[in-house]
Amino acid sequence: MDYNYALGGIVASILGFVFVLNILRGKKKAAASMGIQYNGVAKTTENGICGSEIDGNGRTDIIIDGQRVHVIERDLSEPDRIVGELLLPGGYLNLIELGLEDCVDQIDAQRVFGYFLYKDGKSTKLSYPLEKFHSDVSGRSFHNGRFIQRMREKAASLPNVTLEQGTVTSLLEERGIVKGVNYKTKSDQELTAIAPLTIVCDGCFSNLRRFLCNPKVPSEVHAAFLAAVDKGNIRTMPNRSMPALPYPTPGALLMGDAFNMRHSLTGGGMTVALSDIALLRDLLRPLRNLHDASALCKYLESFNTLRKPVASTINTLAGAFYKVFCASPDPAREELRQACFDYLSLGGVFSSGLMALLSGLNPRPLSLVLHFFRCSFIWCGSLIDSISFSQSNVARS
Repeated sequence: MDYNYALGGIVASILGFVFVLNILRGKKKAAASMGIQYNGVAKTTENGICGSEIDGNGRTDIIIDGQRVHVIERDLSEPDRIVGELLLPGGYLNLIELGLEDCVDQIDAQRVFGYFLYKDGKSTKLSYPLEKFHSDVSGRSFHNGRFIQRMREKAASLPNVTLEQGTVTSLLEERGIVKGVNYKTKSDQELTAIAPLTIVCDGCFSNLRRFLCNPKVPSEVHAAFLAAVDKGNIRTMPNRSMPALPYPTPGALLMGDAFNMRHSLTGGGMTVALSDIALLRDLLRPLRNLHDASALCKYLESFNTLRKPVASTINTLAGAFYKVFCASPDPAREELRQACFDYLSLGGVFSSGLMALLSGLNPRPLSLVLHFFRCSFIWCGSLIDSISFSQSNVARS
């Protein structure tokens, strides 16, 4: 059975290698223009709308340089929650790229330089490889609410940004194209904001995500599925993770936790979100017209490809570390935990390479595959050693 575990580790590594090789890379550019309608009065300006409720892990208020942006948030008071407390060094570099590095000032942010792992009375230090960066570059740990308020203040100070408290109730759709959003203001007034590009980032409990993702229902059960939906009273059981493929929707783009989440163990959420924001900003920056919704939708498909190096490495490591270090009575899992701990304890390129991937400083999926192979070989070696030791004891007895 131990040989089966070893073989399984090798097969899993090979499958991971094949998966990562399928990640495509490319680069494109895109644009923005919109009109905002209040009580039937439309204002047409060069702008984009970011809504509805902006995800706390990735502020999109100023992704469109020089364009008019209308931000609709459910609650503008300071959030009080234990999420988004860690910004990795790669995320801090994204803040610098976006010109938002001062948002971590004056909020009691603490500099973070890595992790400590403790196992069975032993410990190992995992440091971010920051030697090649400016001395100010490191991770940051802070109260999420204070960081959000600084981002809001920054956004509100810009002449091209309108920040409004309101609850988006639905997307405004016409012939399959999202034209904007319907929302309620703080005073319960129902309004409509019209825009050629609506960026939806209303968090992990998104009420708009269902319009912008593809649930992949097999064609054989479409009729039964629709009949059950019409009947209602559907009994559900929450699931920790159930990702859906991005569904290209003309006039809208899904971002933040509403679009992509990973396990919170490594604190990579804000780094992925800020990387997405910087990428989308670069794609939208050169263009001045968003009115060709179909062409824009086709063009922004590159966003999902270009984000993969950063998102896939951070997401994969977050899930892998949780699976490995989560307590389990399975002896094979314990062997794997020990192998990973031993691998990280080797230091040098072994730990620094993984930390560069985890922190967003080196978003190279092939490098991640290499580390998986190395760790798998260590695991297999330890299993073979334990098997040989057991067989020698049996022979002696």
